[in-house]
Amino acid sequence: MTEFTTQRLIIGILKTISENNEPIGARLIADKMNERGYSLGERGVRYHLKILDANGFTKRVGYSGRIITKKGIAEINNALVGDRMGFVISRIHELLYSTTFDPYKKSGNIIINLSIMDKDDLYRNKELIHTVIQKGYTVSPLCHIFEGGEKVSNITIPQGSVGIATICALTIDGVLLKQGIPIETKYGGIIQVDNGTPVRFTDLISYTGTSLDPIMIFMSKKMTDVMGILDNDSGLLLGNLREAPIIAHEKIMDIISLLNGADIGGVIEHIHAGDTVLSAPISPGKIGIPIYAGVNPLVVLVEKGIEVTTHPISLIMDYSEMNTIF
Repeated sequence: MTEFTTQRLIIGILKTISENNEPIGARLIADKMNERGYSLGERGVRYHLKILDANGFTKRVGYSGRIITKKGIAEINNALVGDRMGFVISRIHELLYSTTFDPYKKSGNIIINLSIMDKDDLYRNKELIHTVIQKGYTVSPLCHIFEGGEKVSNITIPQGSVGIATICALTIDGVLLKQGIPIETKYGGIIQVDNGTPVRFTDLISYTGTSLDPIMIFMSKKMTDVMGILDNDSGLLLGNLREAPIIAHEKIMDIISLLNGADIGGVIEHIHAGDTVLSAPISPGKIGIPIYAGVNPLVVLVEKGIEVTTHPISLIMDYSEMNTIF
């Protein structure tokens, strides 16, 4: 492990501790570090905590865990600019590289989002989730349910809860990349729908300019109105935009058609070159490809006040483990 990588880990751990209002233990730190894109288990966290304690950056509080010290806060404030910015795009590149899904064979690894919620809340609202999926405002009807006690990467699903793995739109980026098409994930945003038709992005956040996933930001700020779409065919939902070379347009459409045959879709029919796509800026010589976010079926529950913890762009899963549940 390089010195730069070690420093990024240390800053990530310090940030995790500082964001908690109470002492936090190594297991929870490991879970939260996984959300930031660090594959660091509980044992690795404990190792780094000893270093932080020795340097006066953190302080142990009995058996409750660690708190950050003034010295630790100062260390965060002086952290590398590269650590504070651009984490999400680095995580995206890592997962795109790991995507192996073959649209011809309908097999391989895909990228998933993980949403955790109370088990009873899920089954009480299955019809609502199903309605969002039926209307096509998501990537796929396929998902995987993790039961309480199961471990998903570094995240343990609490007892009484379930984890819902939904296919992430970035799976499509990964497939295009593996088919030799240069693809660039540009923005996450809010898409306005009028009379059942997507008309424009109302808000955009660049993936290269944030340390948090844009989809998570919009969800946490409760900026969507998926219920409005279900009730009146007009509202706001989550989506993202990527760019690809104009010359690859025909091949991209062929691959999207193959993906649709594997129940992977959500691509909005506004793929073209020009200054904008759905009012989002497009680079010269590129086409814009807007896609609905895979977490939209769960967003509608957040709007109802149901507690849902979502980890966008979480990890890689085998496509064969996905089922049609809703």
